[in-house]
Amino acid sequence: MSSQEVLGKRPLQILEKIRENLEKLNEKMEIMIELQKHGRRDIQTIPKEAPLDVMTLLSMPDHLRKTAMTVCRLGRATADEVAQQTRRARAVESAYLNQLVIMGYLKKERKGRKAYFYVEKESQG
Repeated sequence: MSSQEVLGKRPLQILEKIRENLEKLNEKMEIMIELQKHGRRDIQTIPKEAPLDVMTLLSMPDHLRKTAMTVCRLGRATADEVAQQTRRARAVESAYLNQLVIMGYLKKERKGRKAYFYVEKESQG
């Protein structure tokens, strides 16, 4: 392989990765547009005053996005309440919620033995 082939291959790989990521983003946007058009009953929309904006939610992995959107809908919730909505195990939701707290998207407050997760409205942008 010549040096020109090596030099030319790296930018092509980068461009291919960018194209793949843009296609994934486009798929997610199309899904959101379809959901908004058809107003599915089983999927509750996030209020416009929701603390996490669309771009932030789209930048999250699917599993964290589902958890974050559920907390936005509920306002303030325990891992049990989120797990009931998402139909995932409480321990899984607890891990995702704590991950969102570490990432700075959610706040956590303990009252007795229960931990409540919420989005601080002042930090919204």
